[in-house]
Amino acid sequence: MGRRYFCDYCNRSFQDNLHNRKKHLSGVQHQRSKKVWYDYFRGECDFGTNCRFSHMTEGDVQQLKAQIEEEKRAQEQQEAKHGDPDGSIEDWLEKRLKRKKLASGTSSQLVEAPIFQFPPGWPPVHELPPSLHPPPPEGWKIPPNLQWG
Repeated sequence: MGRRYFCDYCNRSFQDNLHNRKKHLSGVQHQRSKKVWYDYFRGECDFGTNCRFSHMTEGDVQQLKAQIEEEKRAQEQQEAKHGDPDGSIEDWLEKRLKRKKLASGTSSQLVEAPIFQFPPGWPPVHELPPSLHPPPPEGWKIPPNLQWG
């Protein structure tokens, strides 16, 4: 009688050869049985919130797309309200300086950079390798004829 192929979706068997298997797998009855099988497990994922796959229905997907479009429109309106987002760097620096002045409570005093401090538990500076020494307050001296490359 030969080898038999058993289809788990359709719960039937037939002679296993290329023609019969191809005909069965592309048949309407097999496609329906396969869809019913997978629909049976829809929404019952054993992994719950840790699942990597999407179990969204078409309605959920359409709702999510509409929400994304609405958020994009709101962001574009926000950018249009606050002016050109691609303004010059000088404008950005000026706005930043104003924000810093308002945050510090002074109008004419610039905010100083914090003093460099090593993390707690580090050895004294003279025991550190040169690559971990703090920069000098006046900055590094760079010779005028130095070439990088």
